[in-house]
Amino acid sequence: MQTITSSKQAIQLEDQYGAHNYHPLPVVLTKGEGVFLWDVEGKRYYDFLSAYSAVNQGHCHPRIKDALIEQAGTLTLTSRAFYNDVLGPFEKYITEYFGFEKVLPMNTGAEGVETAIKIARKWGYERKGVDENRAKIIVAENNFHGRTTTIISFSNDANARKNFGPYTAGFIKIPYDDVDALKEALQDPEVVAFLVEPIQGEAGVYTPSEDFIRKSKAACEEKNVLFIADEIQTGIARTGSLLAVCGNCSCEGHCERQSTYTKPDMLILGKAISGGFYPVSAVLADRDVMDVIKPGQHGSTFGGNPLGTKVAMAALEVVRDEKLAQNARKLGQIFRDRMQKMVDKFPIAKLVRGKGLLNAVVINDSEDSSTAWDICVKLAENGLLAKPTHGNIIRFAPPLVMTEEQLHECCDIIERVIAEFK
Repeated sequence: MQTITSSKQAIQLEDQYGAHNYHPLPVVLTKGEGVFLWDVEGKRYYDFLSAYSAVNQGHCHPRIKDALIEQAGTLTLTSRAFYNDVLGPFEKYITEYFGFEKVLPMNTGAEGVETAIKIARKWGYERKGVDENRAKIIVAENNFHGRTTTIISFSNDANARKNFGPYTAGFIKIPYDDVDALKEALQDPEVVAFLVEPIQGEAGVYTPSEDFIRKSKAACEEKNVLFIADEIQTGIARTGSLLAVCGNCSCEGHCERQSTYTKPDMLILGKAISGGFYPVSAVLADRDVMDVIKPGQHGSTFGGNPLGTKVAMAALEVVRDEKLAQNARKLGQIFRDRMQKMVDKFPIAKLVRGKGLLNAVVINDSEDSSTAWDICVKLAENGLLAKPTHGNIIRFAPPLVMTEEQLHECCDIIERVIAEFK
């Protein structure tokens, strides 16, 4: 393999040999530890993206790394043609951890969403009695559930959709955070599920009304429709509780006594479920939903492999043992308070919103301007990595292992950079 000696060299190689399906900041990273990243020239940065919330536990967490190394020297892959001695313990562990009866493990977040769609449709035909090939799933506008052909079929992101048709039928789009629109769509007897993000991350950390999730689940129950929570980005302590559907619950796991917890009929997890070490995703549900899947009807060569499942258990243990949800809750409030003072002071910053350590600052410029990008470039020059979304919104989502002292140092950097833009 060619040795990389400079950022310029690495960028040129990607540009020459790689598909241009991403637009990265001009930073070439070579090392990560905790909340920090280093580029090939040795410059250190605070990470405020966390690989889109995949490294909530921090970069290269030693406990997760040790679990990966140990299992990698024993058994990595068998396929599901055989049993292995890690999958069963993982399935017991994760179902008890999140309060469900069954799990179907996969690899990527998009695979998790595709899995949930298949289960919901089959449930609709075999449990609800919808005529075959007639099932419909309600989704929210400005959603981001992945970029597979099926998923982009119900996206309203023109860049993700254009010239990738024909599109998959069977989806109804409604405005996000609109319970009345949901209730109207639920009048259709062929609707089998409502698929929704508790907070829309890619849409700019759009946080809905406090009662949106609870009322949506109740509306679905009334019409015998599955409520599916896509917590690929918001889950695993990111928003200050184990899951965003936990609301303001401060417990370490699901607690049925907490009135703020809305249990979905299906839960989709990915990203931080493995702490950034290995692709792992999972769909969780109770037996009456999950048992519609029979042998040969869904699967993946790598889904539920020993290496990934061992890593995932270690990653989830870190979340619980190090109280990362509680830390995200505490630091998130500090961050928003600091950013609100900045917004009040500098007109270029229009709005701050978020929950836990999933936050965004809306820049007072049009979506097609380069201002947010320019701010992120300047932040990188000052040692902090963040990325724009939807043109004029900057998402700030550091690893949950960050300390209060580090957070204040990062807020200082952000404020200094924002002050430079008029």
